[in-house]
Amino acid sequence: MTSAIEAIYRSESRRVLATLIRLLGDFDLAEEALHEAFFVAVERWQQDGVPDNPRAWLVSTGRFKAIDRLRRQARFAPLLQAQADTLEAADWSVEDVEDDRLRLIFTCCHPALAADAQAALTLREICDLTTEEIARAFLATPATIAQRIVRAKGKIREAKIPYQVPSLAELPERLDSVLRVIYLVFNEGYSASMGADLTREELTREAIRLGRLLLELLPEPEVMGLLALMLLHESRRAARTSASGELVLLDEQDRSRWDVCLMAEGCALVEQALTQCGFGPYCLQAAIAAVHAEAPNAGETDWPQIIGLYDVLLRAMPSPVIELNRAVAVAMREGPLAGLQLVEGILARGELLDYHLAHSARGEFCRQLGRVEEARTAYEKALSLTRQIPEKHFLEHRLAELNLPKQ
Repeated sequence: MTSAIEAIYRSESRRVLATLIRLLGDFDLAEEALHEAFFVAVERWQQDGVPDNPRAWLVSTGRFKAIDRLRRQARFAPLLQAQADTLEAADWSVEDVEDDRLRLIFTCCHPALAADAQAALTLREICDLTTEEIARAFLATPATIAQRIVRAKGKIREAKIPYQVPSLAELPERLDSVLRVIYLVFNEGYSASMGADLTREELTREAIRLGRLLLELLPEPEVMGLLALMLLHESRRAARTSASGELVLLDEQDRSRWDVCLMAEGCALVEQALTQCGFGPYCLQAAIAAVHAEAPNAGETDWPQIIGLYDVLLRAMPSPVIELNRAVAVAMREGPLAGLQLVEGILARGELLDYHLAHSARGEFCRQLGRVEEARTAYEKALSLTRQIPEKHFLEHRLAELNLPKQ
């Protein structure tokens, strides 16, 4: 039974929390109610069994626990009695539960909040990432992320930001930050910032679900582009690790393990998005992923087309990470020296110095060029920066290869 409740917590807790936040109007109260509801579930379900609709049961239990808490506190703060009465009188339906996380993501991405706070709050409250995991994603300290989250919650409370999906007229201006946050959620699932697993399927699945919901709500090119990008990346997830969980690079992956249904859906969305006005960075990134998907093997990848797409993407969204990705594509077309020169140019500007993939790419190019000591230094730097076990194993393997005697 304990394992069943743990599974329900993993699958349902964020949905329950989102609904409780809407019903209670307070993040902290909702979080307390969520934990109390699961505490009760551990006791009751052991005796009575898991209910037919555990999510509705948890929401109902959490709601009443919150009302009880407010009534106890009303002895010291009488205004809380009115809040408790209002909550008890209010009604809710199971049908409302499914969309509550989308409602919450728009609340977390409200323009009244700072951009960095929007993403941190969404990742914490909707995806249950720890402050350490979010800090890794943002290249920040856990204390900084914790402060952002606390400030964001305070701002929502003080400004009385509503827990609702904006009207169609308001959606376009709110869209950029929502797309950015959904993609951050996906990226944390596709390449976990830390831990024993390379991927976290529950996060990629959740980001794709949110992307689908958003596309139903607002069928704009960039929404199509983001969903296509996530689907195309997700189509390769199974091939990204070996049977033992080790990292497998793109050019070494068994393409028969790629999900052809997700690839077909993603490619179709890219084609649809690129025929419309207003496509942007997500569509361009999805187009790059589609070129990879359409190549029957690594050797037949259309690298000139990918480089051209990266050039357009850099003009639309200048970024050292995009430059790094372009450098890898250039190396595949022109050789490792060309890629190395580009990566060293980025690092010389003082950018990506704490980004392990930049040093890993530099190590890879140096290894291919036979520059063993430089490769070792770069791999060791990358190893010191990553906190993900499969990436550590990959880098350790590369370092071990450098020490092998030449055949």
